[in-house]
Amino acid sequence: MSRARKQLKLGAFLSVPGNHLAGWRHPDAVPETDMDFGWYMRLAQLAEHWLYDTIFFQDTVAVAGSDALAAGDLTRTRLSRIVKLEPTATLAALAVGTKHIGLIATATTTFNEPYNIARRFSTIDHISNGRAGWNLVTSQIEDEAGNFGLDTHVDHALRYERAIEFYDVVAGLWDSWEEDAFLRDKASGVWFDVNKMHFLNHRGRHFAVRGPLNVSRTPQGRPVVAQAGSSEPGRELAARTADVVFTAQTELAAAQEFYADVKGRTARYGRGPDDIKIMPGITPVVGRTEAEAREKYEELQALLPDDVALAALARFTRGIDIFSYPLHGPMPDLPEANSAKSRQKLIMDMAKKQNLSLIETARSVSAAQGHRVLVGTADYIASELEEWLEKDAADGFNVICNYYPKPLQDFSELVIPELQRRGIFRTAYEGRTLRDNLGLKVPANRYG
Repeated sequence: MSRARKQLKLGAFLSVPGNHLAGWRHPDAVPETDMDFGWYMRLAQLAEHWLYDTIFFQDTVAVAGSDALAAGDLTRTRLSRIVKLEPTATLAALAVGTKHIGLIATATTTFNEPYNIARRFSTIDHISNGRAGWNLVTSQIEDEAGNFGLDTHVDHALRYERAIEFYDVVAGLWDSWEEDAFLRDKASGVWFDVNKMHFLNHRGRHFAVRGPLNVSRTPQGRPVVAQAGSSEPGRELAARTADVVFTAQTELAAAQEFYADVKGRTARYGRGPDDIKIMPGITPVVGRTEAEAREKYEELQALLPDDVALAALARFTRGIDIFSYPLHGPMPDLPEANSAKSRQKLIMDMAKKQNLSLIETARSVSAAQGHRVLVGTADYIASELEEWLEKDAADGFNVICNYYPKPLQDFSELVIPELQRRGIFRTAYEGRTLRDNLGLKVPANRYG
């Protein structure tokens, strides 16, 4: 009897108006996708039509590059992804116009409070009938600190310490009510069973939260938790908390190491390797021929000025003046960052391994923000995804497009049918909730 094939998971990472920093300038691009909710809905419905597991929104609580803008750096005026709709409110609205696709958004543990986050995502899970997910991150953009009464960014280690306690509080609040706590019994006049309501009474270094949450247990038990940090503390947090891990991986061996390492840590927390789905980001440039795909990529790169590429790289080079180094000289060594540590390391490793100059590194970062770029035919891209799936480098992928909507349409219409033909991607949704479709079990209520 033949063994059932592993099934690939796909997320549509809606990095509007495009992940490539010059993508919005492409003739086919719709730059207004950053603020036009109608486009958000059309993109979500497109992804649902093609059976993606989830859509996903990254978020920051600042205008990236605010410090540089305040200092008069007008290069930043040419960078896109400056404004966007607040993602949790957006998810709630998208839930009404979709039926099956998961709805995941980022909310930072650095500049939020656990009770609000627990309540917000529980509400979205109810509105969507069990399709919500919270991407748990610590804030990596240093500009965010100035919006919350701080002169400098919170230390990396302290951010992760707070994140661990933050998660514990949120998870505890999600267990405030057992499954059958609400009787709503008209005859007796009893609305709920007080024995199935639970106070959290948490007191820790960062939070004091009594509870209970004023939202009942959700349709999928509790929202899915995603996590996006790949540093050492990030890996540990993922093993402890995450159902889904979003990561940037560009080479098979490194991706296999990350996959094995994170899944191998789960046993420390009473979990198993299958309790986490690992989904690296990919930026596809799909052509009907290899030459067409290459031409598309070069067309995008030609839209990117060198100074804009350097401005994008500067986010990862705090502590040195990256603009003072020779463009065609080697990528300089960088001081240890207090933000985006794993992404900084990935960029440096890539530059050294590929012997890239400073400007070559900057242009590569601007094209994909450190994620893997796949340029080629549908057959080539499907083969690359299949290899990573079969060789335990990924359970699926987040599809991150250079601009919208054409590249998402191209990937969906050309690559997904090839994945289905190979028997590694669904032809219909498996279940009703995001957990059902990802193949994740419903967490037991700690009190039940």
